[in-house]
Amino acid sequence: MARNRAVIYVLSVSLDGYIEGPDGGIDWSFPDQELHEHFNQQEKAVDVHLYGRGLYENMSTYWPYALDNPAAAKEEQEYARLWLDMRKVVFSRTLKHVDWNAALAGGDIAEEVARLKKEPGGSLSVGGPGLAASFMELDLIDEYHMYVFPVVLGGGKRMYPLQAEAMKLRLADTQVFRSGVVRLRYTR
Repeated sequence: MARNRAVIYVLSVSLDGYIEGPDGGIDWSFPDQELHEHFNQQEKAVDVHLYGRGLYENMSTYWPYALDNPAAAKEEQEYARLWLDMRKVVFSRTLKHVDWNAALAGGDIAEEVARLKKEPGGSLSVGGPGLAASFMELDLIDEYHMYVFPVVLGGGKRMYPLQAEAMKLRLADTQVFRSGVVRLRYTR
């Protein structure tokens, strides 16, 4: 019998718990070469990206074209290849069409995730704070991979939505990068 695939939420966060600055900016979280190479390695264990509309649209503005960008670093071009080849499921009730190896899912989130988890393959990576909040509400996330950046933003979009109950997690491992970014991996 095949084992269920893990649903992983990967996010970059400031020291004070924000994923976007007060102006919506994320430039503080752009990875250096070491961190980008790490992300590329992590990406190889993922089989399907689960996106909300916003993150899918954001990713679609750069990654499909990065291979044609002569200024893109080699690790960016490698990520672009990985991203283009990666299967993507976009949860949206407003989008009518998606490209770049993506499919739309507009139905019940829990049912779609249960179906995907039964398929053979690697991990499922949920992206986008709105979609991740829905996954958290439905208790669908198996692992949290937080990349804590050494910056205090003072406000912006919170890392996690407000919750009625505490969620207990277990620290599985940590990793420190030369840039001062710390990776924390938690499991349920």
